[in-house]
Amino acid sequence: MEIIAQHGHILLILGCIFAFFMAWGIGANDVANAMGTSVGSRALTVKQAIIIAVIFEFAGAYLAGGEVTATIRKGILDPTLIMEQPDLLVFGMMASLLAAGTWLLVASMKGWPVSTTHSIIGALVGFAAVGISMDAVNWSKVGTIVASWVVSPVLAGTISFILFMSVQKLILDTENPFKNAKKYVPIYMFFVGFMIGMVTLLKGVKNTGFALDFGLGSKFLNSLPLGALIGVIVAIIGGIMLSRVKETSEGNNRFANVESLFAILMIFTASAMAFAHGSNDVANAVGPLAAIASVIESGGEITKKSALPAWILLLGGIGIIVGLATYGFKVMATIGRKITELTPSRGFAAELGAATTVVFASTWGLPISTTHTLVGAVLGVGLARGIGALNLKVVGNIFMSWVVTLPAGASLSIIFFFILKAIFG
Repeated sequence: MEIIAQHGHILLILGCIFAFFMAWGIGANDVANAMGTSVGSRALTVKQAIIIAVIFEFAGAYLAGGEVTATIRKGILDPTLIMEQPDLLVFGMMASLLAAGTWLLVASMKGWPVSTTHSIIGALVGFAAVGISMDAVNWSKVGTIVASWVVSPVLAGTISFILFMSVQKLILDTENPFKNAKKYVPIYMFFVGFMIGMVTLLKGVKNTGFALDFGLGSKFLNSLPLGALIGVIVAIIGGIMLSRVKETSEGNNRFANVESLFAILMIFTASAMAFAHGSNDVANAVGPLAAIASVIESGGEITKKSALPAWILLLGGIGIIVGLATYGFKVMATIGRKITELTPSRGFAAELGAATTVVFASTWGLPISTTHTLVGAVLGVGLARGIGALNLKVVGNIFMSWVVTLPAGASLSIIFFFILKAIFG
């Protein structure tokens, strides 16, 4: 308590700096990989992708980032063991933010798309296990997170593989691809609108106070009617837009017009996924900061949940867009160009596959990573053209970075925790 009273303002200022650094890492790494498919398939330029992400990521983070956030992140820590030592929680949350931000900086410099969620969870586990006690960590929860390394990419890859195979069979491998594209693309547009609507309803607006209740029981079932309506609206608008597109020949490339139709689709998927992503993943930076602010402002009281002031969400939202704008290009290049060659139709299949996986995960309560999901989706699209279409060296490096993320976050967090404890304790 004495440490909180004596150094509270300095600790809060440092917490804000570390949270901004972590949010910068989310923008440079996580947001960049979400935009990578659109950039790699040339549906969007890097500049256009950054503009879209800046608008929709910030809107998602600020408008739907949550009124209340669980400060003991995702049930990883047991708060009862540190009730008498609030300064340890403050040091731990600060160390976790700094550790996760540092690891994201290293990964972004290398162009590795890693999970920001796993980075912060690894950091929390590190400081709690060593700084408090091994019993302070919910190890079964950590086990489910490790299992998600396999579940996320396999599920997204399978869905994306099936989607792209359907695009090939129904459109690309036919005698008249353009005619069939105008016939089937509105159906794909319905699924895009439906899945993105569901992602936003299940993940993006969960904390805005907006509640759906059609008397259907679960949140998933209550979201279905509105999700379907969004899908129908998107399909109708898409059908009107498609009717105005005329077939032209571009040399020997008979797929040029078809790919341009899918490029239009990808602008929509990129925008809506950015909103859902911003609303969901901003918590990785602002959650620990909310815990720090809550403990300091209450004079040392620890609560399982705490109010999330608007200024904390604002800080997180700004950090995310600064990270993407200043350093996002490296991870964008890895996702969009280095794993496999993407076209708008392949990029569309990957993004819709990833969105579908997020919906399933939200429904079943699976702790998945958006990064792992998107990488798995891109791999699935690549495999649809054979194993030779994948850059296996790049894939190996990505998988290695995933395995290293939890222990890297934990190790850095332990070091920073004891440095902070030595300085202020």
